Amino acid sequence: MVKDDFKIPVHLTQLISSEQAHAYQIIPIDDNANGYTFKSHNTTEKFKQELEIILGKDVSLVNESKDNIQQYLAVNFRKREQSSSEAFSYSTDFLEKLLSTAKHIGSSDVHFEIYEERCRVRLRLDGKLKEYFIIEPDQYPIIVNKLKIKAGLDISEKRLPQDGRISINTEYEEFDIRVSSLPTLHGEKVVLRILSKDSDQLELEDLGFTKKELRSYLETIKKPNGIVLISGPTGSGKTTTLYATLKLLNDEKTNILTIEDPIEYTLEGINQVQLKESIGLDFSSTLRTFLRQDPDVIMVGEIRDAKTANMAIRAALTGHLVLSTIHTNSAWATISRLIDMDIPAFLIANTLNISIAQRLVRKLCSTCKIEKPVSASDFPEQFEMPKDLVNHYVAVGCHDCYFTGYYGRKAIYEIIPISKVLVEHIKSNQLEIDDYLIEEGIATLKTNAIELIKNGETSIEEVYPLLIE
Repeated sequence: MVKDDFKIPVHLTQLISSEQAHAYQIIPIDDNANGYTFKSHNTTEKFKQELEIILGKDVSLVNESKDNIQQYLAVNFRKREQSSSEAFSYSTDFLEKLLSTAKHIGSSDVHFEIYEERCRVRLRLDGKLKEYFIIEPDQYPIIVNKLKIKAGLDISEKRLPQDGRISINTEYEEFDIRVSSLPTLHGEKVVLRILSKDSDQLELEDLGFTKKELRSYLETIKKPNGIVLISGPTGSGKTTTLYATLKLLNDEKTNILTIEDPIEYTLEGINQVQLKESIGLDFSSTLRTFLRQDPDVIMVGEIRDAKTANMAIRAALTGHLVLSTIHTNSAWATISRLIDMDIPAFLIANTLNISIAQRLVRKLCSTCKIEKPVSASDFPEQFEMPKDLVNHYVAVGCHDCYFTGYYGRKAIYEIIPISKVLVEHIKSNQLEIDDYLIEEGIATLKTNAIELIKNGETSIEEVYPLLIE
């Protein structure tokens, strides 16, 4: 049987919790008026009676091999770190259980979606969405209202988007959730972004820098003034890189101020401000105030407009180190973006210390990946295949990676320190620097993606979009 043969419908997986599935080694295959039907390698009458007592339903058992049960469990029931003996239901603690599950299996976002005839919940794991629950249409508005109440939103307002925040405090952990509601054709879609307060794992060495890139980056952030800009699309790990940098710079001799939307990690010893544009607390106005707060390092969550860019440059010119993010496709495209914001080229040249682009790439599961000969057809049509690339690895799927073929992610970077040569390029508006990058041995996102393929860390399929750019 292949991976897809072990998938079962979402409405069946939510009949029992992941803990129950693993503890009792059972796979739900039917739910009807007569009760539940499970696959199991234990079909004794005693075991059947035990399940009926626990679940409060009549139970039928169908014999299945132990190996196949393990395959079903790996594909459909991801284990949580914290145990629970209850299945999901629409009870008062449904949301708490759902959010706790999402946090513990490493989900970054939870999507509540309503359509004409069905409602569902999807979780984003390693950058990809997966359907996890089906919600009855009559229960969906109730759940959405509970979320809105918890987030301090107006439950009577269903025509306009709203944003809020939920703080979760349990016996085991604390974390925040950013809530966004959006009116759609059939009702409100709600997306929850899970924000971790745990900064213990934020280490620059663990993010994906090569030794050369890390050395270059560390030299740059030791400068007392200037701008460090990190670019990339939403969800590419820019903020994590900034937080790891702040953690390194954080000591009692340094005054660090941040303006963020949202605050994703809480860092002791750093003064963090949450953006609130509805009351005028935006990036540019807060930056203006920061300059009167005797800062050494300033972190701006994102440079979105010319006003914020000008304030960041002003802060850098007056002797502060400014860290921020910007949305561009490459490290050098950041220069063009700032010029498009009407920032004078000489100011960019005089203040920008380093420009970085990054992406998050899923890593192949080391247990099940297999090696195959490489073919030109595996790559984009215009891409020149490296001559020293003979074989590559492809995703397969096993118990360890929940049959996705991938396990974890790492960042890849494109790092361009602004040298004297590049300062002159910027001042004279000469923005073609491909030859310079080759001469200086600066690796682009595409170059680093190819290295990951050569090293067997990821697949061609995973980095294919980078090879097109």
